[in-house]
Amino acid sequence: MRGGSMDKKKGSFTGSLGFILAAAGSAVGVGNIWRFPYLAAKDGGGLFILVYLILVITFGFTLLTTDIAIGRKTRKNALQAFGSISPKWGFLGKLTFLVPALIMTYYSVIGGWITKYLFDYVVTDGTEAAKDGYFTGFITSEISPVIFMLIFLLVTVWIVYRGVEKGIEQFSKFVMPGLLLLIIGIAIFSLTLKNTDAAGVTRTGIDGLSVYLKPNFEGLTLSKFLNILLDAMSQLFFSLSVSMGIMITYGSYVKKETHLEKSINQIEIFDTGVALIAGMMIIPAVFVFFGMEGMGSGPSLMFISLPKVFAAMGGAGKFIGILFFVMVVFAALTSCISIMETLVANCMEIFHAGRKKVCLAVAVFSIVTAVLICLGYNVLYFEAPLPNGSTGQLLDIADYISNSFLMPLISFLTCIFIGWVVKPEWIESEMVENGMTFHKKTLYGIMVKYIAPVMMGILFLQSTGLFGIFGGK
Repeated sequence: MRGGSMDKKKGSFTGSLGFILAAAGSAVGVGNIWRFPYLAAKDGGGLFILVYLILVITFGFTLLTTDIAIGRKTRKNALQAFGSISPKWGFLGKLTFLVPALIMTYYSVIGGWITKYLFDYVVTDGTEAAKDGYFTGFITSEISPVIFMLIFLLVTVWIVYRGVEKGIEQFSKFVMPGLLLLIIGIAIFSLTLKNTDAAGVTRTGIDGLSVYLKPNFEGLTLSKFLNILLDAMSQLFFSLSVSMGIMITYGSYVKKETHLEKSINQIEIFDTGVALIAGMMIIPAVFVFFGMEGMGSGPSLMFISLPKVFAAMGGAGKFIGILFFVMVVFAALTSCISIMETLVANCMEIFHAGRKKVCLAVAVFSIVTAVLICLGYNVLYFEAPLPNGSTGQLLDIADYISNSFLMPLISFLTCIFIGWVVKPEWIESEMVENGMTFHKKTLYGIMVKYIAPVMMGILFLQSTGLFGIFGGK
């Protein structure tokens, strides 16, 4: 009775489709769009893609399976799930809780940036957004970033406030098919592009697609390959929303009759497909107008390079810009919703309070911290050195602690916990619930005990600047 009432209080997905789309929505975020294409361009195109695909079916499956199975078996959120399995490992739940709490401070700020650009392309022709210094001028202003952050954040709060079935699941069922159609449509358009530069060199979208998909082994050394491997590992790691409590939370909403292995495979296919098509959308377009020298990383790709590409398209640029930023807003919203839902679900269990009260409290926390992050580019501006050799402002510091420090550490400890303390059989028993099959049982056991902990340990050391043999990123 107690478990049933808790499930009713928390809510649950109505079926496997709702779970798959919500989990895929969490996984598909701005990282797929502004990080995957850049890494593919930097790390040998098809070579990076091949390494990434191998990691998806091994590490990706292992990490996703672990988180989702822990959630469904314990019926608890990350903060309490680990402690319910072994009280000595309850600290791991507390570490996991810190990740979405930190990410929530800045993700809505990035969502606000995207909302601002969408607004620009809707009400203007987008030429201002393509000018040098436009992005820097926007984020360093004191009022505008806060306003657009609030718009994005209030939409997120409203959806989470409505609950699992009426909010998250309904939104995901509406948005995810639309996001996929938009990204496929823009990718096809990118392949039709053609441009002749001032030097008389003609480049086409098909040329850019070849650069993207053809493996480039030129100058490949063992050290360079290891860097590619770690780049692909970190991208996969951050893309799938593992080790931040999100998939444990979503797993706790999954009904027992859902075939977990099949659902996990479909989540990976959706997330990986979006990342691959994002590369097909962005790399050919940038290549046509600016060559590979135009490929930036992170915000510079989305907010500086691509607006210049849209401007170079002429009349079609405004329309493509609108479609692109609608798509990115969708991707950012689904990820931000999952981050906030994880915080709300955890706090509901901590304080034994209802969803609506907790949601409003988390909203206040998110607004206050996001305003501070916005001010980190003007009133509160400073630069601090980070352990990975870079420097950063408030947003960069929060991102570094959550993504580069806590997430690899949590993943490493989770693999040790499942692989060596409670044993892989604990997860395997949940995977075969109600007579379901677990085809990758042997692969999972080997990965979670031996291979994943080593790779997670290396990724942690490398991202924190402690593994100098591979160099900093």
